[in-house]
Amino acid sequence: TCTIREYQAEDKDAVISLFRNGILEHVYPAFFKTISHPDQIGVTLSISMAGYVLGGSSYFMALLFGGAWAGLIYYCCYEIYEGYRLSRMATDMADIQASFLDNPDNGFWVAKAEVNGKSKVAGLVAVIGQDERDGSYGEVPHLIVSFAYRKKGLGSQLAHKVMEFCKDRGFSRVVLETSSPQTAANALYTIQDNGLHGLKLKTRGYFTTVRRTDWLLSFTHFQQAIETGSLESKLVCSVSVKQSCN
Repeated sequence: TCTIREYQAEDKDAVISLFRNGILEHVYPAFFKTISHPDQIGVTLSISMAGYVLGGSSYFMALLFGGAWAGLIYYCCYEIYEGYRLSRMATDMADIQASFLDNPDNGFWVAKAEVNGKSKVAGLVAVIGQDERDGSYGEVPHLIVSFAYRKKGLGSQLAHKVMEFCKDRGFSRVVLETSSPQTAANALYTIQDNGLHGLKLKTRGYFTTVRRTDWLLSFTHFQQAIETGSLESKLVCSVSVKQSCN
């Protein structure tokens, strides 16, 4: 059983650890998405062939060149996600109290679970109030569920907390920004026209190119996405991958 409450100073170390794991778990999916793209397969084969020729018909050199290229791609994916993590640690996550709790339009909550008689942070969610010409809205920059507590209803509880907060603040919608390698957020890429009690969710899906598009999705799809993993905003990680937004 998990309980959700507002962030407290005593949660800092556990929250930072969960935040780090939630970011870096996307490195391998990003790498796999990149290396398996037809363009990258062609590049990898070409580099392997170059190694084969330059090595005097050596299969070892072909494998070495191809492996080095794959390693470079993995390193780039890691550096982008790690760079994102460090940038957030230097900004909003550096002082959660000041960034979220001191502003009435922002919020930060943790889900606490009892493990062997000890309280453990099993999930977290944050929301930032934003203003635009068409009305104010809530942006969800961080939503992470610990791997051991996924598909157990905790994501739904965190989702309800965000929705209730945004409704109480009078926000017209909730915005999520995700990257294509985040497989747990794939359910967000479905167009829906309905919302929850008039409060609509909008997701801006960032692909591995600069291009993006907008969707409206139902609260149900939001729940399904976060039940299976974590959502982190504004991540763009891959190398020369093209994906259509149509």
